[in-house]
Amino acid sequence: MNEQTPLSVKIWGDWACFTRPEMKVERVSYEMMTPSAARGILEAIFWKPEFQWRIREIHVLQPIEYISILRNEVKSLASYRTAKACAREPSSGFFVEDDRTQRHTLALRQVEYIVYADIEPIGRGANEHPAKYRDQFRRRVSNGQCFHRPYLGCREFAARFSEVDGSELPIIVSKRLGRMLFDLRYVQGNAGRSMPIFFDAVLNQGVLTIPPELYDQMAIGGAA
Repeated sequence: MNEQTPLSVKIWGDWACFTRPEMKVERVSYEMMTPSAARGILEAIFWKPEFQWRIREIHVLQPIEYISILRNEVKSLASYRTAKACAREPSSGFFVEDDRTQRHTLALRQVEYIVYADIEPIGRGANEHPAKYRDQFRRRVSNGQCFHRPYLGCREFAARFSEVDGSELPIIVSKRLGRMLFDLRYVQGNAGRSMPIFFDAVLNQGVLTIPPELYDQMAIGGAA
């Protein structure tokens, strides 16, 4: 375990949906942010191939509230082949009315979290001291800089972030959250296929602690 004080960032937004993978058609969110979603937000703020993020804790600052959303969507995925065919022959274009469907989303509203994480140098950066990366991350958070706009589970649910001011308190809730997705492990030489890793998530006084041994599982077989 890294003995340095973990880096921290406060993250919030109006909507969030950390989709449960067992729900095949309708989107149903976990009760709180998942470790993989937290990692994605940190990488949106600051990422380099010389290190990887390790999430230690996620603090829930606002009560867990669900909201039901019904939206019009299309069933097909956008593809280069379809776009190219439409460019050659406009009359063969895509007609949204023929592909429209309604999908239900059970999302979260008015979410706010603090993520505590470590930077672990890897690969070419294995011999580097993480202090320089930690300082760069702090500056980017302080200045509101990011490589792309972070989001809360789904790209349409934009996230805002800032430094932690010390006045934040997690909610006083303790409960078992059940099986939660930790992350996807990509194995080298497996044609880009991934294997999901789950863990038994427990919220203790508003704090989700990530078991460090999960990162050992990510390393087995060579994570990308």
